[in-house]
Amino acid sequence: MTKPLRLHPDRLFPSDPRTRDIARALYATVKHLPIISPHGHTDPRWFANDAPFANPAELLIVPDHYVFRMLYSQGVQLDELGVPTVDGSATESDPRAIWRHFAAHYHLFRGTPSRMWLDWVFAEAFGIDVRLEPDTADHYYDIIDAALKTDAFRPRALFERYNIEVIATTEGPLDPLDHHRAIRASGWSGKVVTAYRPDPVLDPDDPRFIDNVQRFCAMTGEDAGSFAGYLRAHEKRRADFREAGATSTDHGHPSAFTANLPRGEIEALYAKITTGPATRAEAELFRGHMLTEMARMSIADGMVMQLHPGVHRSHNIAVLDRFGKDKGGDIPTAGEFVQALKPLLDLYGNDPRLTLILFTLDEDVYSRELAPLAGHYPALRLGPPWWFNDSPEGMRRFRERTTETAGFYNMVGFNDDTRAFLSIPARHDMARRMDCGWLAQLVAEHRLEEDEAFEVARALAYDLAKQAYKL
Repeated sequence: MTKPLRLHPDRLFPSDPRTRDIARALYATVKHLPIISPHGHTDPRWFANDAPFANPAELLIVPDHYVFRMLYSQGVQLDELGVPTVDGSATESDPRAIWRHFAAHYHLFRGTPSRMWLDWVFAEAFGIDVRLEPDTADHYYDIIDAALKTDAFRPRALFERYNIEVIATTEGPLDPLDHHRAIRASGWSGKVVTAYRPDPVLDPDDPRFIDNVQRFCAMTGEDAGSFAGYLRAHEKRRADFREAGATSTDHGHPSAFTANLPRGEIEALYAKITTGPATRAEAELFRGHMLTEMARMSIADGMVMQLHPGVHRSHNIAVLDRFGKDKGGDIPTAGEFVQALKPLLDLYGNDPRLTLILFTLDEDVYSRELAPLAGHYPALRLGPPWWFNDSPEGMRRFRERTTETAGFYNMVGFNDDTRAFLSIPARHDMARRMDCGWLAQLVAEHRLEEDEAFEVARALAYDLAKQAYKL
């Protein structure tokens, strides 16, 4: 017997009746605001080509490491889910078989944000009213597959259906940006911009680093043997990205370490790491100095910086070797920001022309380090909960630990940071509900006036992201 799928209208709101009523009223004013998606990893070719999504598995399972990391943890092999391999060797190619694997293990997602996002997609996007179980797997597949064959479910139509005002994708420094040019040349009114992620040419720990730097300088007509030429290559590529709509850069460094080396020292370090292997200390020192260089460039060209440190990326070496990066194996590590950022902040922290948005996966530093830093330095802003903390409890803890020191206006609203397109409206809805519940609690406790709560609710849902990312 099938069980009903219902999205309760009061989900995520406080259980206290009076506080819940306030949350309902706040949410009603932000529910339909346009979506600003200032940082994520959706594929720009979706919007350039506007081709139909191939099937339910390609839409909802294969690109979403939130989904397959949970399944992998319970013994489902990535081959069974059709995840592409590095060497092109065969994996499961039958999308219905992939979907059935997913449905057979859907119970694993109980209590997770992924379950809430996916149920939202099933109910809101596809109108399904029974729960996903092994017995309903084919029913789900047939409904979703039929919908994907219609024009209403092409990428541009979904962009417009969910009132997305702007999406920022993320591309590397060697990307030719052809898809973004195609979007602009198509005449479509949807705003899809890029963001500059220079990690492959900033991180000497990348096994392809030396080759990447050579290609990077060649594509910009600069001398890879010169640190000055290398910096000019960044400036040229940043200009290319700005032409493609970029307003931000993004840096996925292992730590928040920054440095300000004398010119002779950085030139010598650059010469060493671009001609031979770097030690761990040399790699960290180079990344740290380059973060400071990126801040200098951001002041010059106006691009917002994002820093996503504190992750041991691709921790599972077997999965990395067979399937590549971004396959769910990024694991949080302890963070430190106060001393790590000081060299950069000594130079640029007081300059209001710089916006450096800080993210962390180490919740212990929210109240001890990040909120006090952002509550003081004009250049700093706090990014929302990310990856493992992008959850109802994570969002609540973030507000509890940062608001009293940094306030609301040193935040940058919400960003979804997703590869799964339909999770964008689902994630923004979750964030808006959680923020309205938190604001309602402040009002009920007489810590915030109700009219102020309505203003803050809009700021968190829309205004702050648009302002911080210059969108």
